[in-house]
Amino acid sequence: MEVPTELFEHLVKDGASTGKINKFTDPIMLVTEQGTCIVQGSQMCDAEALSQLRMPDYETCVEVPKASILALLEENGGSDQQRPA
Repeated sequence: MEVPTELFEHLVKDGASTGKINKFTDPIMLVTEQGTCIVQGSQMCDAEALSQLRMPDYETCVEVPKASILALLEENGGSDQQRPA
């Protein structure tokens, strides 16, 4: 699933101290030339949850454990671990 890095900034609304990615490791599999992230997760199949999302019919989403995403925000990672496109 390709996501813009700006999407992670919304994590502060859920209590994260920052939304800035500091580690580019699993579940981020690749950072594109455009600066978006390819994220790996389980495809969401919950029809009720999917019905609450506003996205085109041809798109889908994946579930990624919150702990995995929050680990990407930790300060000790550094951007030198960025996975190139």
